[in-house]
Amino acid sequence: MSNTSDANSKKIAAGICAILLGSLGIHKFILGYTTQGVILLLATLLTCGIGGVVTWVIGLAEGIIYLTKSDEEFFNTYVANKKNWF
Repeated sequence: MSNTSDANSKKIAAGICAILLGSLGIHKFILGYTTQGVILLLATLLTCGIGGVVTWVIGLAEGIIYLTKSDEEFFNTYVANKKNWF
C-alpha cells in the first residue's frame, strides 16, 4: 500500500471517528498520536463525562479539518510532519 492510499484511509477513518467519538480520542490513536489520545480519553473519563463536551468539540473540529484537507495536504500535515492538534 502506498503512502498516499494509506494516508487517505487514515484520513477517512480518523475523520469519521473524530466526529462520532471525538471525546474518546480514538482518532488520535488511528493517527499514531498515543499521548494525545490518552489525554482526550482521560479528560473525558476523569471528569465523569463533563469534560467530554469539550473534548467532543475538539474532536468534531479536528474531524472536519481532516476530511476537508486534500489527501496530499493531510499526509504532509499529519503523517509526515506529525502535527498533533488541529
